[in-house]
Amino acid sequence: MKTKVLSFLMIAFLAVFTACNDDDDNNNNKPMYDDEITAPDDFDPADLKGNIQSGVTVTLKANTDYLLTGALNVLKGAELVIEPGTEIKAKVGGADVFVTVHPGAVINAKGTADEPIVITSGAGVPRSGDWGGLILAGYAKINNAGAEGTALAEVAGVTYGGDKNDDSSGELSHLICKYTGARISGEQEFNGITFYGVGSGTKVDNIAVMHGDDDGVEFFGGTVNATNVLIVNVKDDMFDWTDGWTGSITNGYGKREAGFLNVTEDPRGFEGDSNGKNNAATPVSNPTFTDMTIVNDAEAEMVDMVKVRRGSGATINNLLLSVGEEGVIGDLIDLTDSKGDALTSTTVVAKTNVEGGTIKHPAAGEANVTVEEGVTTGGANTAAFTWTGYEF
Repeated sequence: MKTKVLSFLMIAFLAVFTACNDDDDNNNNKPMYDDEITAPDDFDPADLKGNIQSGVTVTLKANTDYLLTGALNVLKGAELVIEPGTEIKAKVGGADVFVTVHPGAVINAKGTADEPIVITSGAGVPRSGDWGGLILAGYAKINNAGAEGTALAEVAGVTYGGDKNDDSSGELSHLICKYTGARISGEQEFNGITFYGVGSGTKVDNIAVMHGDDDGVEFFGGTVNATNVLIVNVKDDMFDWTDGWTGSITNGYGKREAGFLNVTEDPRGFEGDSNGKNNAATPVSNPTFTDMTIVNDAEAEMVDMVKVRRGSGATINNLLLSVGEEGVIGDLIDLTDSKGDALTSTTVVAKTNVEGGTIKHPAAGEANVTVEEGVTTGGANTAAFTWTGYEF
């Protein structure tokens, strides 16, 4: 009799446990937060968080102190406006503190050169990873989609992707994100600014990520383009892409300063994938980069200054690769990988102060890689980043 009772209890327990797991899986497709913002002023600036509901426009103003204390979700049909000169401080909360613009929602964070928008840590002694970061998600095409043409992001519980390549998530301009990159696990981490399936109708110019615990900017599919992108002292990769991104960056500058040692085991300047499980999946990643600079002045090794792999293509023009006196690098350029090389059509036109740097490429793509050694000029126009206050 005891055996029957125990068996019944075990079955009941497993049923409840399984149901909870199923619910958890389902909840991954929607924001798991209770606070609902149903009117433009339905939030506390000192406790900024919640879900901005469809039809609601929330405006954050320059003359107000804001403390981001949890997840701020801009849901489909909603809008977040951030005025020039606004500063948002994030409570040290790791992976629980971030801003996500969901597909069908828009953000209009339009700072100016004189009055940039800053989102940073609120800690007295800020550190990388103090908060998550800024996430934009849209309806543009991706190559890792499920049966419905969408995928679930590795963070923030947001579903992204679709077939609208000209989709608009709004505008980012003269925006700085600092001390981002909180980690959930070894496979799940926030970047400074992340673009999930974001379309070309989104305007991105003059953005900066500083002191991030993972990547600077990362693109998961989509078609969005960006101009004037500054990345300083991020722990992992500066410019990262995967899942079929076909957009562009014009005038990008990434730097690891002398003395910067807080890095992952494989930090890179560029890290580009298409689809590691199926290199032929479409759309194939094939972004374009023009007027780019990667600088490693740090003693901690940069494994690859340029790494394109796993079926991705890329066109990289006027690239300057610079290594300081104490800087350490592995490969200058590597277009090979055990899970798939870069497309043989990948083009890299670079200059570098490095003599005899290692260059790896598929034999058929050798003619598309041109590197001029002993050169210290070229690449990005640093004058475009004066508005950030960063001294080069």
